[in-house]
This record gives sequence, C-alpha cells and structure tokens, in this order.
Amino acid sequence: MKLIKINPENPEKEKIKQAINVLENGGTVVYPTDTLYGLGADIFREDAVRKVYTIKKRSLNNPISICVSEIDDITKIAYLDKDTEKIVKKILPGPFTIILRKKGNISSILTAGKEKIGIRIPDNKICRELTQRFPITTSSANISGKKAPKSLNEVLEQLGDTVDLILDDGGSGEGIPSTVIDLTTRPPEILRKGGFQPF
Repeated sequence: MKLIKINPENPEKEKIKQAINVLENGGTVVYPTDTLYGLGADIFREDAVRKVYTIKKRSLNNPISICVSEIDDITKIAYLDKDTEKIVKKILPGPFTIILRKKGNISSILTAGKEKIGIRIPDNKICRELTQRFPITTSSANISGKKAPKSLNEVLEQLGDTVDLILDDGGSGEGIPSTVIDLTTRPPEILRKGGFQPF
C-alpha cells in the first residue's frame, strides 16, 4: 500500500495520473470526497469491482454506487430524462447519491442484479479529476457494518494495507454519508438522510 499526500484545492496532475494508473491496472484507491473517504476501482473491470467487495467484506447482495466527473457522464451509464436532469443539476455536484435506471454497460455485480445504479458527483476536485477517464466505485472506505471513517486513521484501522493506494488530502469532507435519493420514482424518494436535504 502506498500513501500519497495531495493538494485538495489544486490536485497535482502527476499524483492524479499515478492514481488513475493504479485504477487502470485493476487496483484499488482510497480517495477523498465531499462526505467520506471512498474506495475506488474501475467499474468496467469486474475483477477490480470484486476486490472492493472483498476488501470491504461486503455481501454481493449489496450494490455499490459509482462516481463520475460531470453530469454529461451520467447519460453514458444511466437513463436521464429532462425532468430528472433538472433535479440533478440543482443538487450535483454535491453530497448526494442519485438512483437511476442503469444502462447495459453497467455490470450486474455493481447493482446486485438490480436495474438501478447509485451515482455520485462529489463537490471535490480530487475525485472529479480521478474520474475524468472512467467512472469508479464510491463505496465508503470501511469494512461493511462498521462505522464510516471520518479520518484517514480510521480508514487505516479498518482497511490496513488491503488497498493499493491512498490519496490523503488532510481531511475527509463532512464526515457524514451522502443523502441517497431515488429519482426513478415520482415524487423522488429519499432512501437515506445524510447531512444535507435536497428538497
């Protein structure tokens, strides 16, 4: 496991490139978001996604959300109508996970066999740079069932050296999980209340 300190306001390009290289080669990266530290892997590499489940000791029956860089990226992996897009543009980037119907290029491993996928665009420069080339997983960097880590020390206590790379920005956002909103229902349904409410 390698730990790299990175500037949260102006992420060094060579450090982002190093992290992307790990992801491209099927590795795992712990990275900061605007809520908690996330555990990232290339969503299009099934072996890498399985590593995330293994590291977290997470049941394959529990889906894992994904992180993208821009709202335009959402349409590559999920269905987004005009009304839903208006809602998305109001709350993202931000501390929200939106639930949409997935497209065929999303592995059923990520969705636990379901037709919906959770998507995040955190208000964080590092993870948005990290997802410029491809989406990554964005499950919290902890063992499933244990408390979500509010500091890098808590990440290390739970995950140790099971991950390939950690990007340390000196913090971990608000330390409160994202608010989860199902946008496939009318009206939208809040499935988990985080630190911020959208409506």
